Amino acid sequence: MSHLTVDLGGRPGLDCRGFCSYCYFKHVKGTTAFGCRYCLPFQKGCDYCTRGVREGYEAFKSLRTVADETLANLQVMSEDVDRITISGGGDPSCYPEFADLVELLGSMEVPLHIGYTSGKGFDDPAIADHLIENGLAEVSYTVFAADPELRRQWMHDPTPEASLAVLDRLCGAIDVYAATVVLPGVNDGKALEDTCAWLEERGAKGLILMRFANRTDQGLILGNAPILEGQRVHAVDEFHEMVTDLNDRFSMKISGTPLGDPSIGSPFAILHEPDLLKKLPRVRKRATVITGSIAAPFLQRLLSIRGSTSRVVAVKKEIACLITADDLAGVNLSKLEDVVILPGRAFVHDAEAQKILSADGVDREVVRGPESLTADAETSMGMTRMEVLDKEMEGFAALINTINRYGL
Repeated sequence: MSHLTVDLGGRPGLDCRGFCSYCYFKHVKGTTAFGCRYCLPFQKGCDYCTRGVREGYEAFKSLRTVADETLANLQVMSEDVDRITISGGGDPSCYPEFADLVELLGSMEVPLHIGYTSGKGFDDPAIADHLIENGLAEVSYTVFAADPELRRQWMHDPTPEASLAVLDRLCGAIDVYAATVVLPGVNDGKALEDTCAWLEERGAKGLILMRFANRTDQGLILGNAPILEGQRVHAVDEFHEMVTDLNDRFSMKISGTPLGDPSIGSPFAILHEPDLLKKLPRVRKRATVITGSIAAPFLQRLLSIRGSTSRVVAVKKEIACLITADDLAGVNLSKLEDVVILPGRAFVHDAEAQKILSADGVDREVVRGPESLTADAETSMGMTRMEVLDKEMEGFAALINTINRYGL
């Protein structure tokens, strides 16, 4: 069985009825190439690290184009499709021919999943029944708040009552994973508690809380910081405590990104499983692992348990996969081994990383590690604890094997 993705195209801020006040893609500047794992060895820049990271897509595709592309993808798939995901750079709820698209895909009699929607394009609550009747089985739905006025003000939703009515109906019929970006003093505190209660009463499977980012070190790498001038941001530990407290108080699963998933113990749930840790390979060689500031202490602890005597070096950037060349330029080179392992998804060209990390005259070898080591809350929300642990076992085994292969 296989998974089919149907890409609608669309542009953030343009094909979603306008940017939400807190949108990550507001104020994005330029199209400078970051460099990444997909770039050719001799050329910095590719489609992924210039256009893709900015979601610089074209406008929504026509229904005919989407249908033709879907048919072409089906013809090259060797297995039966067991799931169809609707996605795009724009918001699917704002797709002009969304009802017709859902009816067309529903005729395949395969469960449909909407990868993300804000619901801002839903003006008529009746669309919920149309979605259900045509096989929608799961949706990730940004709620922001159950208070329609907060949605109107901060999401610029012209019909928040209708959007919430659709969410209400879907919660009672399919698997709904709600999401909200949490802004201190706006939709946290009492407003967030009311939102949790509203979703739980209606039968939502879970709520993902996303910490608002407003600085470059928090992940705004597109030249667009700050998004909201003067807006306070939760500290990582403060945010994690809030997520844990809410998850304890509600029966609905509540998780957060960057930290964490209290029900599973991730990220790095494996640190609570000594028997599984013993099954990981031993670290036999020396190499420096560079990572983000949030993951660094967890990663240092795990590698030390498996025999590493090398230092894990944290950059100022909180999230490892958003590390750029500017972050590497701030590393104290005297702390590095002769072999350095970068996060697999870091936005740095390999040749540039090698040059930056060898600027002290030591010719260091720079290697990419696995693409991911654990599951963040957006991924783990639909996973079991064992599935997360399996993912971590695979990721950490790959990292240790990389150390042992390239290290000294």
